[in-house]
Amino acid sequence: MIHGPYLVLAVLAAYFALLVLVAEWATRRVKTDNQQFFTAGRQSPWWLVSFGMIGASLSGVTFVSVPGWVATSSFSYLQMVLGYVVGYAVVAFVLLPLYYRTATTTIYGYLDQRFGLTAYRTGAWIFVVSRWVGSSLRLFLVAAILHDLVSKPLGIPFGATVVGVLGLIWLYTHRGGIRAVVFTDTLQTAAMLGVLVWVLYVLLGDLGVREPWNWLWQQPESQWFFPDATDGRNFWKQFLGGMFITITMTGLDQDMMQKNLTCRSLKEAQLNMVVFSIVLVAVNLLFLALGVVLYRYAATAGIEVVGDGLFAAVALSPEMPAAIGVLFVLGLVAAAYSSADSALTALTTSFSVDILGVEGMPEARAERLRRRVHVGMTVAVGVLMIAVKPFADQSIITTIFTAAGYTYGPLLGLFALGQLSKSHPVGWWIPWACLLGPLATYALSLGAPALLGYTFGFELILVNGFLTALLLALGPKK
Repeated sequence: MIHGPYLVLAVLAAYFALLVLVAEWATRRVKTDNQQFFTAGRQSPWWLVSFGMIGASLSGVTFVSVPGWVATSSFSYLQMVLGYVVGYAVVAFVLLPLYYRTATTTIYGYLDQRFGLTAYRTGAWIFVVSRWVGSSLRLFLVAAILHDLVSKPLGIPFGATVVGVLGLIWLYTHRGGIRAVVFTDTLQTAAMLGVLVWVLYVLLGDLGVREPWNWLWQQPESQWFFPDATDGRNFWKQFLGGMFITITMTGLDQDMMQKNLTCRSLKEAQLNMVVFSIVLVAVNLLFLALGVVLYRYAATAGIEVVGDGLFAAVALSPEMPAAIGVLFVLGLVAAAYSSADSALTALTTSFSVDILGVEGMPEARAERLRRRVHVGMTVAVGVLMIAVKPFADQSIITTIFTAAGYTYGPLLGLFALGQLSKSHPVGWWIPWACLLGPLATYALSLGAPALLGYTFGFELILVNGFLTALLLALGPKK
């Protein structure tokens, strides 16, 4: 067990010192202006981007929620992961060529070229709100665990923990932007995966498991295929949900695409996505396996914790050596920060470029605005993290995917209409359609069980995108 909060503080201080050093090294020979902050000069090696994206796509929520989810959902999450692979193929071979042809700083520049300024601003605002909510929820979970481990024993309030967590992210991203993120995320992904493999190795040894692969598939939680259409874990619901969540939360999301657009060419960016999607299946399978191992160990040790608190309860239990507790904290922080740093950078980029239009301003003024936006976005995430604390779910990953179905659906509708039709809705109708689409989706999800005998799962994002595109297509035209 970790002996007191001071050891945790020492580990975190050493880790963050290393992050800052890596960020400074990555930006030491480049001019840290807005173009470097936004695009890293489009000179990032594809393999570096690909490896770092593993950590960015998983986040601290995956680190604790996916293992904790196993008790109630078994391996049904694997159905979503398989949908991810198809979704990443669409991103690589449909969306990436579009973005490289458009050649704008953010991906929402395409909406300006296709539909006009109103669609451009609408798409950017949808992203800003969606990523703000999603990133705040992801980081909240990590902040809550660190608060229980460190701040609470020292009498520090949760708000101060949030300030500390976000302040450290701001420290190593405020100058280097996406270039610093590409390099630091490589370190953070390596730390997270190293912790995952080592903890699995230790726990399997303690359980006396000699053939891990055979043992794993003999466990009742290892069921991964659910054919019952009335079950929220149904294969097609999960698969299609995973596919379209990937297309929207990766392909239509400035956060994940910003790294891809720093690659030297379209070919390298596509190679990055293909390799990344294959590796991600294996990594998620390891996290699901960890969930089974954690529940088995908890049963033998008399630990009665389920959901997001499971990993922490086992890693910090008295029976565990202090090294496991330290590794847990390190892995959790690495997973969380590799997602949060790129999110803050992308929020700053989109708000600065798409909403404020800094690219048309004198350089000195544009840089001052970008720095202020970066601070503002950091504060906004902190405020939502504090506000969401009384409403925290036992498994926050479900909340994140459900919220994504409503917030990212309009982006799916806008991009789908732009690519699959020649329709040109009038500007004032676009924001209304993007608001009415999610409202209609919510109404349908409430009425479907009684009227249709059907319960929607994560495939709601597909319905939302379709309804938004339909409203746009049927509305008034230019």
